[in-house]
Amino acid sequence: MNPIDALARLFAEEGTRDYFGEPVSQAAHMLQAAALAARDGAPEPLVAAALLHDIGHFHGLHTGADLMRGTDNRHGDTGADWLARWFGAAVCEPVRLHVDAKRYLCAVEPGYHDRLSEASKYTLSVQGGPMGAGEAAAFAKAPYAADAVRLRRWDEAAKDPEADVPPFERYRPMLQRQLRHGGQ
Repeated sequence: MNPIDALARLFAEEGTRDYFGEPVSQAAHMLQAAALAARDGAPEPLVAAALLHDIGHFHGLHTGADLMRGTDNRHGDTGADWLARWFGAAVCEPVRLHVDAKRYLCAVEPGYHDRLSEASKYTLSVQGGPMGAGEAAAFAKAPYAADAVRLRRWDEAAKDPEADVPPFERYRPMLQRQLRHGGQ
């Protein structure tokens, strides 16, 4: 199975599950994030990252359900590592860093924490809480940190049960263009 077909299958199967305390499915959440990124004129690799940012909930030792029970599933790392078989750093690193971006924004942006959903506040506590000043300063200088912050904002906004967004298939050509080495 080619990588795009594998992703489409995940969206169609595992993606239909509830999104951990939010009013949308996991697939709807990721599709909304991608639609928001595209609407904002993000470059294709960042739209792809928005589309795939929570794919790590489907892979790894711990699931998203484990996260909601208090175990950090490190889904950013799991997802980025899995995606790196096919995609470059411009797609994978914002995926890897999107949880740290939440921790960063809670540390540096007054009011950001208060705007998080209750589920996101809970997962923040499991994922290490807001960054300290030194950690936030180091994060801000990291490659792809700015992209991860943009992704994080779309992530938080992508929880609207009434949103009308394009289906996964709309993104297939874009994902194909992002594949490294033809997806082999």
